[in-house]
Amino acid sequence: MSKAQLTVLVGPTAVGKGTVVAALTQRYPNLKVSVSATTRDPRPGELNGVHYFFVSPREFESMVQRGDMLEWALVHGRNRYGTPRGPVDESLEAGVPVLLEIDLAGARQVRENRPESQFIFLAPPSWEELERRLVGRGTEGPEERERRLATARVELGAASEFDHVVINDDIDRTVDELARLIGLE
Repeated sequence: MSKAQLTVLVGPTAVGKGTVVAALTQRYPNLKVSVSATTRDPRPGELNGVHYFFVSPREFESMVQRGDMLEWALVHGRNRYGTPRGPVDESLEAGVPVLLEIDLAGARQVRENRPESQFIFLAPPSWEELERRLVGRGTEGPEERERRLATARVELGAASEFDHVVINDDIDRTVDELARLIGLE
């Protein structure tokens, strides 16, 4: 059995990472998507242990101190997000490919610790489309939208750090391209 690969997927807010990953896992149920831990509150419909592990800031800090995180970061200057190491390692050892959907700072940490991983940047077709998607989802107020757009500018500027850049202009085409890069096809 060939060793399963860890793939890191990064993209700016509202680029459609969640939609693309959901379509990818529906089509390829053998792909393991890591569940991140976060200190932010759940959004409507999000379930603990399914969408995220929702933990207190104190619990998150304990996980970091114990070395239980593959990567972690403070995102948008507010909440911490991180990838618990154990489930990722267990899946890879079992020959199951793992996808991390994380932020830029987390991807940089993974690159330092696991340079053999594959790094993919999911980009919007245009800046205007990214703004339209962010406003259209209606989950953030004006101040939070501006904070996220500022972060998005930084993330878009780092796209050249990635092994591949995939433009999310059509969900089916995007899923096809990601599946090919991950080796699911």
